[in-house]
Amino acid sequence: MNEEPLRSVHTLNFPQILQQLNISLVISTYQAGKVILLRADGDTINTHFRTFNKPMGMAVNRTRMAIGTAYEVIELYNLPAVAQKLDPPGKHDACYIPRNLHVTGDIDIHEMAWVKEELWVVNTRFSCLCTLNPAYSFVPRWRPPFISALGMGDRCHLNGLGVARDRARYATALGESDTPQGWRDNKGNGGVLIDIEQNEVILRGLSMPHSPRWYDEKLWVLESGKGSLATVVPHRGQVETVAQFPGFTRGLAFYDSLAFIGLSQVRETAVFSGIPLTEHLNERICGVWVFNIQTGETIAFLRFEDAVQEIFAVGVIPNTKFPEILQDDEERLAHSYALPDEALKDLSSGL
Repeated sequence: MNEEPLRSVHTLNFPQILQQLNISLVISTYQAGKVILLRADGDTINTHFRTFNKPMGMAVNRTRMAIGTAYEVIELYNLPAVAQKLDPPGKHDACYIPRNLHVTGDIDIHEMAWVKEELWVVNTRFSCLCTLNPAYSFVPRWRPPFISALGMGDRCHLNGLGVARDRARYATALGESDTPQGWRDNKGNGGVLIDIEQNEVILRGLSMPHSPRWYDEKLWVLESGKGSLATVVPHRGQVETVAQFPGFTRGLAFYDSLAFIGLSQVRETAVFSGIPLTEHLNERICGVWVFNIQTGETIAFLRFEDAVQEIFAVGVIPNTKFPEILQDDEERLAHSYALPDEALKDLSSGL
């Protein structure tokens, strides 16, 4: 069976933007079963594909990466010394190696984020936020005020997690339902934004909201059903559309004055029918759009073609231009070691 080609096109300035900021991007697409590294390579963007089982939520920084898949969370750590040994010589400046694998079961993992040093996971199937403990599938930490009890059934389609000042602060859901799959009844404009600390809904009437983010002293959210990026004034319960894009907006990361926004085609009409985007925009695009939050302009984009039709998460890897995810290289995995600094002092000089 032949797979569809993994092709993309981009604006000429996209590689320059990544090079000037000294960053790379990582995105997940559960529809195509890939995690994709976007790396500047001269005048082009190198789209480097790695295969995972339904990758969705991700958390990433210069040191580590976590990927939520169909029934597990995979944690990877950057070993720069290994990056220096990869071919071609001198090309890679980061190499993420699998370190921990936690089997959660099928909890329909959506967004994830580190709260200080602890990984928080949006557990969509059980309508809660959870953390991980080696002895358990997951540890429930919070659920929306309208969810009466912990249980399976994806009652509200909890999906987004926003961290502010090192605290889990904001969450998004597609409805306030307390019955299994009840969010589907009003998915077009039944979405909510929730203040986790206050344990209350601060904004209603959103169209399939995703990716709440606190950045530049503002609260941002994607109204995916409208294909838009918006800002929120929590104490007033107001939302202001900043820009609209030619696709289902899902996945948001900020760096400097730029927002990197994931766009999806959303062709599954059973799930996405009845929302403003599918009713008013016949031709939808999948890719990553670069938006300047100071000037209010789209300044670059990368568009996927053929196999990649949906994006879930978008992350920025700072101070890293050409990272790698080591996955199938058994030889390197078998002979790459990371030890605490104290232990390194005791290593034999012959190693």
